[in-house]
Amino acid sequence: MRLVFAGTPEVAVPALDALLGSDRHEVVAVVTRPDAPAGRGRRLVASPVAERAEEAGVEVLKPAHPRDEDFQARLRQLAPDCCPVVAYGALLPASALSVPRHGWVNLHFSLLPAWRGAAPVQHAVLAGDEVTGASTFQIEEGLDSGPVYGVVTEEVRPRDTSGDLLTRLAFAGAGLLAATMDGIDDGSLKAVPQPDEGVTLAPKLTVEDARVDWATPALRVDRVVRGCSPNPGAWTLFRGERLKLRSVTPDPEHGPLAPGELSAGKNSVHCGTGSHPVRLEWVQPQGKKPMRAADWARGVRIGSGDVLGG
Repeated sequence: MRLVFAGTPEVAVPALDALLGSDRHEVVAVVTRPDAPAGRGRRLVASPVAERAEEAGVEVLKPAHPRDEDFQARLRQLAPDCCPVVAYGALLPASALSVPRHGWVNLHFSLLPAWRGAAPVQHAVLAGDEVTGASTFQIEEGLDSGPVYGVVTEEVRPRDTSGDLLTRLAFAGAGLLAATMDGIDDGSLKAVPQPDEGVTLAPKLTVEDARVDWATPALRVDRVVRGCSPNPGAWTLFRGERLKLRSVTPDPEHGPLAPGELSAGKNSVHCGTGSHPVRLEWVQPQGKKPMRAADWARGVRIGSGDVLGG
C-alpha cells in the first residue's frame, strides 16, 4: 500500500522505521507538526519524525493544521491507500480522514477502551495498572473511539516510569502497526467496535497534576513520581522554591514521619507521607541539574523544622 505516515515525537520513530523497512508498503510522505523552538536559544528545530523522514529521503509535510487547504490538496495528490498515525499531535478533520481509501489508523498506547486521550501511559502508571499495551484502531471523529484492529500487551513493572514503559510500547507497537497495515492490505484484518464498558479517560497531565501531596499514602506518592517522569516532572516546594522529584522509594521500615517531614542521615533522606515514609533517591533543585538526594540534603543543610510541600 501507499502510506502517508503522521507522527511527531521520538516515540513515533520506531513505527516509522518499521514501515520504511517493510517490503509490502511504500511510505510516500510523512506528516508532522511544524518546527518548534527548543533549547536555550529557542531556535526552531524539526521534530524527530521529520528528521528521520528526511534521512530516508521521504517528503515531509508540516501543515500548521491538517485542515489547511494546501495540505489537503497535496494529500489528495499523493493518493495514499492508508495513513498510519503515531502521536501526531493534532485533530484530523473529516475532510482529511476521507482521503485515503482505508482511512487513518492510529497506534494508541493503551488497551482500548481504557485510557482514551493524550496521556495513556502516564495514567496507567498513576492508576497502578499491572498490564497495559497498545492498540491500532480506525480514527473517527470521536476521541480514540474507533474500531480496533489489534492489540499487544505489556507488563507494567513495579519500578517503571512512564518513560520506561512508553519506550517499550513504542517498539512493541511498531510491530503491531506494521502487522495491521499488512492485514488491511490483504483483507485478513477487520476492525472490531470497542465495547461500551471499561472506558476511562487519560487527559494530558498538567504541572499541578504533578505536584506531590505528602498527605497521600507512600504508594500514591511513588506512583505520581514515576507516572510524571520524565514529563511533566513531579515536584514539591522546599523553602519556597520548586524541587523536582526524580525518584523515590517507599520505605515502610523507616520510623514514622509526619507528612512532608524530612529526615536526613549520612547517606539517605526520607520524607513522611500519609502512610509510611519514602526515601528520596534523586532530586533536582530549581535551576540545577539532577543530583542524589543525600548530596542535596548536605548542601542545603536540612534542619529539624524543614519540610517538603510548603
